[in-house]
Amino acid sequence: MTIKDSPEEWEIRATETPFVGNKTSVRTDEVVMPDGAVVRRDYQVHPGSVGVLALDEEDRVLLIRQYRHPVRQKLWEIPAGLLDVPGENPLHAAQRELYEEAHVKAEDWRVLTDVYTTPGGCDEAVRVFLARNLSEADGERFAVEDEESDLEYARVPVDELVRGVLAGELHNNCLVVGVLSLVAARAGDGLDALRPAEAPWPARPFAC
Repeated sequence: MTIKDSPEEWEIRATETPFVGNKTSVRTDEVVMPDGAVVRRDYQVHPGSVGVLALDEEDRVLLIRQYRHPVRQKLWEIPAGLLDVPGENPLHAAQRELYEEAHVKAEDWRVLTDVYTTPGGCDEAVRVFLARNLSEADGERFAVEDEESDLEYARVPVDELVRGVLAGELHNNCLVVGVLSLVAARAGDGLDALRPAEAPWPARPFAC
């Protein structure tokens, strides 16, 4: 038996969108179950996201501390952002986010992992990249607004982040998944064996 996720789509008898927001919406589908019953499933429709685990030459991860209103906390996170344009190349989006949020560029990019954040209630798919060979970006810093106007920055050793994740002190999903995936990749075939930055992403198909 191969342990691998696979595409499948059950019959939808009806669908509606009772709420449309600025970036996301809520959809209600009437889905036919295996026994023939029809049930309603509400979920958030999300454009998808990218995250960047930026690793410097001292084995530190570039972090951002940002207020997140739904959970009423300031969270330490890796640079991340929405795929605002349908079909957008996720690598280009990740490079943009690293520049806009941290004014940093990277020469070496790999796919670290792909995840669905909350597949029981949201269709958000996130691709987390590993970015290495970091340097200061050229030009002026990107103008920030709203929550991003209060950002804090840090570069934290990988071992310290692993400890914080396992101690329940760090909670951002991209940070947690990214750091633990980095450690797992190192313990396995190594970082150079990770997928290339332009690897296909069935959850959010894109044009190179």
